[in-house]
Amino acid sequence: MRKGEQTRQEIIRKAAPIFNQKGYDGAALSDLMRATGLEKGGIYRHFASKEELAAEAFDYAWGETFDSRIHDLEAIANSVDRLRQLVANFVERRGIIPGGCPLLNTAIDNDDGNSVLRARARKALNGWRSYIISIVREGIKAGEIRAKTDAKKLATLMISSLEGAVMVYRLERDEEPLRSVRAHLENYLEREVRAASK
Repeated sequence: MRKGEQTRQEIIRKAAPIFNQKGYDGAALSDLMRATGLEKGGIYRHFASKEELAAEAFDYAWGETFDSRIHDLEAIANSVDRLRQLVANFVERRGIIPGGCPLLNTAIDNDDGNSVLRARARKALNGWRSYIISIVREGIKAGEIRAKTDAKKLATLMISSLEGAVMVYRLERDEEPLRSVRAHLENYLEREVRAASK
């Protein structure tokens, strides 16, 4: 990797927590300069605008977060057990990027504003949903998940429940919502999703 590209990636890595914690409007150029050790010109030599940097920083933050959520899932043979581990990873492996879930933060911060960041958040959501859908469909095909299971609805239920629990946790500073949602989803996956043993 060339030096210019290394610098660009380092700016993105250092900017990601700032945008994730402060949002697009709250992330001041002075914050970015302090974090990167670069002057304004040094930052904008690598990015055409603050919006471009914020979009790249979101992609980085989401990539790190998503990788943490799917950590070791491929090593689990049974699809229902993979879904259960996805839930466990979500609850147990938080704080990868300071500020919490970049998808939730960016979606709320840009729901009516920045169309570029909103599009990145929607792309991330669709990718996460597609990942879960693929596990469910694979499980149906293997006879591990009930054939009547609607893969898209299950993915939406899981994501909405987990992200909602994060919102309540952040407002109340109490982990009980996360524990409750984890227990509920694990129970649901066992009772309503896992195919009966043959």
